[in-house]
Amino acid sequence: MRNRIINRLAQDAGALVGATQNVAEDQVQEARNRVDLALESAKGLYGQFCNKAVDGTTAVNELVHENSYQAIAIGIGVGAILGYFISRGCRNGCPVSNAGEGA
Repeated sequence: MRNRIINRLAQDAGALVGATQNVAEDQVQEARNRVDLALESAKGLYGQFCNKAVDGTTAVNELVHENSYQAIAIGIGVGAILGYFISRGCRNGCPVSNAGEGA
């Protein structure tokens, strides 16, 4: 989804640059140059972000496979703690309405 958004943004910016190609005013030329530079910069940053995300997920995947029992124990512990706090909060005035009870 995000990749489509970035591609659409790049296409729109490219279309804007192409549409103003024949306009010779200095301000338009300067704006075209800034849009062109920003687009190239955004493409580079997006590529770096994607590479880091893939590297991070690969590292986490390897870590979980090497320490599967520890990962399971951590997941159970975090789930138990979250469950405790959620249930504690509901006992002290849960925000969920009870519309179906004795209205």
